[in-house]
Amino acid sequence: MLSRLKAVLADFFQQADLVLLSLCCVSTLFGIVLIFSATRYLESNKYVIVQGVAMLLGICMYILFSMVDLEVLLKRWRWILAFNIVFILLLRTPFGASEGGNRAWLRFPFLPVSIGPAEVVKITFTLLLAKQLEWLREEKRDLKSLPAAMMVGGHAIGLCGLYFIASGDMGNGLVFLFIFLCMAFVAGFALRWFVLLLGGGGGAIAAVFLLDLVPDSMQYMLNRFRALFDHNYDPLGVGWHQNRSLLTLGAGGIFGQGYLHGTQTQSSSSWSLPGRHTDFIFSVCGEELGMVGCLAIIGLLAAIIARVLIVAKRSQTPFFQYVCVGMAAMLIFQTLINIGMCLFIMPTIGITLPFFSYGGSSIVTLYAAMGVVSGIKKRTPSMRRPGKLR
Repeated sequence: MLSRLKAVLADFFQQADLVLLSLCCVSTLFGIVLIFSATRYLESNKYVIVQGVAMLLGICMYILFSMVDLEVLLKRWRWILAFNIVFILLLRTPFGASEGGNRAWLRFPFLPVSIGPAEVVKITFTLLLAKQLEWLREEKRDLKSLPAAMMVGGHAIGLCGLYFIASGDMGNGLVFLFIFLCMAFVAGFALRWFVLLLGGGGGAIAAVFLLDLVPDSMQYMLNRFRALFDHNYDPLGVGWHQNRSLLTLGAGGIFGQGYLHGTQTQSSSSWSLPGRHTDFIFSVCGEELGMVGCLAIIGLLAAIIARVLIVAKRSQTPFFQYVCVGMAAMLIFQTLINIGMCLFIMPTIGITLPFFSYGGSSIVTLYAAMGVVSGIKKRTPSMRRPGKLR
């Protein structure tokens, strides 16, 4: 047993993407440093400990998923599809828990932490969509045709709709949609379908707002968009988080106020920056480490995304390419939206900053997703290191 474990680890260190793993670890450690500062006023190390444990579990998941043969796994695609549906529907059971206005978390009595189904399903959804696109290519279906667009689009929009109905979480629903758009574009879908989807969807949303058809339960979403275009709209209510975020970022200047010395970050006042260890960790960095620290975050995330896209470009099969593009799309969307939220140019929709924001299930699943990419790199001859691949 021990010899087998040694052989597996030796194979991992020889063939896996250690560059990608190193970038992920550096980003997470940077995030833990920021989380320590952001939660110091609470006089508790709980968040740092949870994030640290999640990182260790994440590394284990990275190693495990680097070993998984995706083509063998996807032979059981029906089970994976059923898992996606059931896991999302669990949100409507007594295990579902509301936080921040959305029922987007699962709390099981035998687990000490909450689980966000969206974090897990992002990976399985990407794998299924890649398999579907590969099947269409193998069956020589015209990807520019309406039937092909409806088949793949129906899968993606159906899952987005199911998740939104079950959770009320628009942010992660949009992540699924963005993953689909990027993968479909790379696969070669006709531009007219993207124009139709975005134009039709945007027109429908605009009509709902202009005709005042938004139900009372969703008025808060409309108000968030109003605050986005008018920063003076309800500054003590719906615009509070982002106004405080702008104040925090602006106070840092180029080099920041100093680690553990941020005025907003270290304050325990109810008037200080909310959600500082989750949604607004980027603002914490801006205040204490300045623009230099923020550029370091952007640089690390850009390097991770670039590495994933390099693996995609050199992938051996279209299936592997689609998977990598989907994983990169997930990181790109979350990064742009989260930083945009902190800068008050995007609405607050509960999207965390990958690898930096606090969140155990998010960290573990991010490492699992990057492990999938590492496994693809491992199976790409041009990217292998010298030596035999078991």
